[in-house]
Amino acid sequence: MASSGIDLSAATWRKSSYSNGTGGDCVEVADGVAGFVPVRDSKRPHGPAVVVAAGAWGPFVRALKAGELPG
Repeated sequence: MASSGIDLSAATWRKSSYSNGTGGDCVEVADGVAGFVPVRDSKRPHGPAVVVAAGAWGPFVRALKAGELPG
């Protein structure tokens, strides 16, 4: 889902625990957006965000951890 219909201007972004400290693989996730989990590239904070339905977030992360998604 594109983020164009969701106001993320007040979102509180945090760096994913899977991002490294050297500037690579920097994924940020926003907390406090009711019903959704916005995700963005921390190197492009004003760029687009991918917005995932909250109910799909847990299964998505579990599938990533299990290696069930193509990389």
